[in-house]
Formats: sequence, C-alpha cells, structure tokens
Amino acid sequence: MNFDQQTIGRIACCLCGTSISPNPSNMCIKCIMSQVDITEGIPKQVEAFCCKGCGRYLSPPNYWLTAELESKELLTYCLKRIRGLSKVNLVDAGFVWTEPHSKRLKVKLKIQKAVLGGTIVQQDFIIEFVIQNHFCDDCHRTEAKDTWNAVAQVRQKVPHKRTFLWIEQMIIKHKYHGKINSIKEEPDGLDFYFSNQSSCVKFINFLQSFVPVTFKTSKQLMSADLKSNVYNYKFTYSVEIPPLCRDDLVCLPSKLAQQLGNISPMVLCQKITNILYFIDPFTLQMGEISEPARYWAYGFRSIATRERLVEYLIMDIDIVQYKGKFALAEATVARADTMGKSSKTYFTLTHLGNILNVGDSVLGYDLENANFNDADIVPMKGRVVRSEVILVKKIFQRKNRPRNWKLANLEIEVGENKDKKSKLRMAARENEEFMRDLEEDTEMRGQINLYKTDDLPVEKEKENDMEDDSEDGLAPIQESELIDMIDNLDLGGGDDDTEDQ
Repeated sequence: MNFDQQTIGRIACCLCGTSISPNPSNMCIKCIMSQVDITEGIPKQVEAFCCKGCGRYLSPPNYWLTAELESKELLTYCLKRIRGLSKVNLVDAGFVWTEPHSKRLKVKLKIQKAVLGGTIVQQDFIIEFVIQNHFCDDCHRTEAKDTWNAVAQVRQKVPHKRTFLWIEQMIIKHKYHGKINSIKEEPDGLDFYFSNQSSCVKFINFLQSFVPVTFKTSKQLMSADLKSNVYNYKFTYSVEIPPLCRDDLVCLPSKLAQQLGNISPMVLCQKITNILYFIDPFTLQMGEISEPARYWAYGFRSIATRERLVEYLIMDIDIVQYKGKFALAEATVARADTMGKSSKTYFTLTHLGNILNVGDSVLGYDLENANFNDADIVPMKGRVVRSEVILVKKIFQRKNRPRNWKLANLEIEVGENKDKKSKLRMAARENEEFMRDLEEDTEMRGQINLYKTDDLPVEKEKENDMEDDSEDGLAPIQESELIDMIDNLDLGGGDDDTEDQ
C-alpha cells in the first residue's frame, strides 16, 4: 500500500454526530461555538468621552485627541478603549455606519482564538461605543470666562496694520488659529490669548519664522497652594516687531552700513521676512540683516513711509544695467500734481527700469521738500544725495471689475474706540492696499491662501477670465491659485500637541 495515497479518515461530532475531520475537540464548528464564546471578557458596549466644545476625544488620563469620523485615528482610539483584546488575535476591524448625530460608534471586529486543546476559532462581532459629552479643560475655562493662562502682546509702532494683515494670513495658512483662544485688537497691535504657556511660546517661535521679533516675559501669581507647593501664574509676553515695512525709506547707521558691504546709508526696505532686505535704488547694491539681534542692537526706524509717497510721471527712461530681477535706469520724471502748472523735471536713477516705460505713473519719495529729524539722517552727513527723488513702485491701472477671489479672516475682538467710523474707513483702506500688494507681487501671493468668491455670476466670471490683463501690467490670478473657502473658520478646536496637555 502506498502511504502517500492514504486518505485521512473522518469522525462524527461528539455532540451532533455530523461527519467532520478530526480535531482536538472532536466537535464541529457549530458545536464548538455553542460551547465556547471567544468574545467572553470583551465588553460589547463601551463609553467614550467627546468634548462638546471642540469635538476632541478623551484619551485617559488627560490627553484630548482630534479625529474625524471613520478615520484611522478614531479607529485606533476605539481599539485602545476595548478591554480584553490582548487575550485574542485581532484579524480585522472597521466601522459600521451610524448616523453622525446618534452619539453612537459601531466597530466590527474579527478575532481568532485557540480553544479546547488548540482548535482555532474565528468570530465576527460588533462593539458599540456610546459617546458621552464632556468638556475639555480648555473649553471648560472658556465657558467659565477664565479663558487664558498666557498672552502674547504683539506690537509694532507704526501707523498702519499691514504687518498684522500678513500675520493673520500666515496664521490661517498654517492652521494655527486653533491653538489661539482669542485675539483682541489694540492701538499698536494685537493680543493673542492662550490656555497654557507652552502654546504661547510656540506661537512666538512661529512669529520668529516670519518677522524678526524680540520679546520680554513677565508673570503674575494668581493663586498658591503652600501645602502641595502648587503655584498658578499668568504669563505675559511683550513681543515687538521692527517698525519697518516694505517700500519704507531707511537711513542705516554708519557702522551697520559698512558691515553690509559699505552700502549707502539711505536705502529702501525691499522685503521683510525673518530677514530684512534692503536695496540701494541708485546702485542696485543689496544688503540683508539675517539675525534679529543684529537689528535690535541698532533699533533704527524708517525716515519715510508709504503715506509720504508722491505720484510722478515718467518723461524719459534709459536702462543702464540689469542685475537679477532689477534693472538700473536713468529716468526723467515730473510731479503729477504740477503737470500743466510747472515745467520742472527731476533726473534720477531707479531700480525699476525693467517695469517702467515712458508715460507710466510711479510713486516716489520727494527728498527736495522732505523734512527729516537730524538724529535720523546723521549717517548721511558728508555724503551727497544723488537725487531729489527716489522712485519706489509703479502705479498699475486697474480695470473696474470685481475680484474673483477673497481672503479669510480671523475673529478679532475690536477694542474700544471713540471714532469707530474713522477706524473702519482706515481698516478698509489698508485691506484694499494689502490686496493690491498681493495682485502685484506673485511671490507674496504664493505664500498665502486665496479663496474663491461666490459673489460673481458664472457667466461674468468666465468673461473676466478671458479678458486680457496685459493692458494694466498685472499678472492675472489664475484659477489654480484659488482654493475653496474653508467652512466655519473659527478660533477653537485646533490640534493640541501632546506636550501641552
């Protein structure tokens, strides 16, 4: 007899008599499952706590997890809440659909376990999670009107809010608004309130990646438990932003100008990030300050800002030299407000030669009629000012049509102000200037989120997209640059890091 061709015999189940293959228990699967429950010790209903305010789930003892419905993070959270799974082999797990408002989550599990001498039994079953409302510490403090433990008082001593409009968009871009309890407007800046000190420190580090800030810290004792040696403080961080903005006219200290390659002291502020960029409009020489401490060691200010810009007309222009994205040019200009009244013209050098043509309007600083403080222009003593006019930016002629894009905004508590109408007009003007800057600067526009507007009819929007923007000199904002508006943008429900808990 060939042993390779032997067949395995069959036996009868010891309970029901069904013919089965031999196994250690000598029972069929149905009889095994009737005698043994491998889900024993695993609860079929589990409680889970969800914050009613921010929608996060409590992971004991005190960590709050942000997770979307039927996400991997929520499934992991549910599996960790089930006791007894370590005694079985988990094969598969997944959600069973439930009504989102039912306060129920159902998870279907497939498990295996060896029983009755080694027989492997597999079984599917459903565990129901009952969601209980429970306030997290942050939301509880908000409801109790004790909303903050640390505040960052961000200030910039300038008469406008352009820098804070940029910071607002950076917060939205990087979804940092969820970590801020509230924002309050102050005359020279904004106050950002946080539920704990570590979140406030991280926010200041976040600001330092965009602007060269300096800050000081103070704390106030709110309560103390001497028996347990527990002290409750409120922390205040005074954060200062340099009083400089793009297109400002700056007179650098003599020593700093020498350190920046012996650049001329009178320069234009070209761009501000965490690095300060300056350009000499008469030579195209560039200088930059990459270390915030280096700026604060001198603490110089602008000697002229955008509010003092004057409109000029280009009468003649001739390019002398190209350097990077700039072109040095010799230009003859005349003040726009004296055209027809005076024939006086000015000769100057400008770094805008690549975008200016005869007949263009351009904004510039009138040094002939400007009055500066002696302390501000000390570095210029002994030097000859090369022109009575410094051209700063071209004026683009815009078509009279609505924008097909908009910006998102944060909820900012407005401080008390006697002249609210004047303040609203100033805010509207600054918002318009900020949006025009975005239209003119593709690099700046690429760093923030632009959202589609629903105000325009479809036919009109298509017509606008087909129009040629070459006449106004502006690069049109493409559809690919726009994203859908984020629904329900608010200051709550953001992700908190584990170390903040």
